[in-house]
Amino acid sequence: MNWPTNVTIKEVGPRDGLQNEQTFLSVEDKISWINQLSRTGLQSIEITSFVNPKWIPALADSLEVAKGIERLPGITYTALVPNRHGLERAFKGSVDEVAVFMSASETHNQKNINKSIQETFPVLREVVQEALSAGKSVRGYVSTVFGCPYEGQVSVENVICVAEHLFEMGIQELSLGDTIGVANPKQVQAVLNILLKRFPVEKLALHFHDTHGTALANILASLDMGITTFDSSTGGLGGCPYAPGASGNVATEDVLYMLNNMEIQTGVNLEKLLSAGHFIQEKIGRTLTSRNLQACNINHTSPHK
Repeated sequence: MNWPTNVTIKEVGPRDGLQNEQTFLSVEDKISWINQLSRTGLQSIEITSFVNPKWIPALADSLEVAKGIERLPGITYTALVPNRHGLERAFKGSVDEVAVFMSASETHNQKNINKSIQETFPVLREVVQEALSAGKSVRGYVSTVFGCPYEGQVSVENVICVAEHLFEMGIQELSLGDTIGVANPKQVQAVLNILLKRFPVEKLALHFHDTHGTALANILASLDMGITTFDSSTGGLGGCPYAPGASGNVATEDVLYMLNNMEIQTGVNLEKLLSAGHFIQEKIGRTLTSRNLQACNINHTSPHK
């Protein structure tokens, strides 16, 4: 296996983690959590989404959160943006990076965005170009890369088509999403083997959900293919409101524990991350899925390396 020496973890908990929660956190708790995450050594935190609150009510306070957090140097604070109106609000929130999103499957794109794939391209093009003109970096998400809750298997050709359009618009990085957590390591490597013939490895990230417990195995398979950027969520929070059966993201603590013990550097402090995880678990009011959060009661034991 070909292991890298360094990996970048992009924390998506405050956005992807909270968007599907039934318990709505206060603005103060969200700000406190993000500020705790900022002190862990993470270099990228997705703080909220500027999607219409009608569709994602859990993040209706996006502008207050974006304005209220403490900004530490060296950290990129990102927000999800669906259209020009959302972009204007993101500008007011002074985000560093804009993330645009769409699906590789037609049905999920319709459910998630209320537009066809072809209708989505011009909307995102406007967002990307305006964000770049304003000096923001831009990241893209493509969902349902490894399977769709409505269509089942998704062709790699669909993924390539969406990816090519997004890169042509000017995005600097594309996150490939296993939205419903159905991928397996063999499939991950087969898909990457095709995509890496078309797109530079340093421009691709992976975003795994852990529905069937294969997320860490999929990360290992991706590492072996040269991928060094991964999205994850503290506590394993997450899920998509428009993807039935989708469970939470792979837990940042679990990814970090594995990488630490493989002597792969991330710059993230596990003890501080676990502390932030316990904070959000208490605020959510239920036991989260993170194995390391369950294994380590920070009031009595110190986390392992």
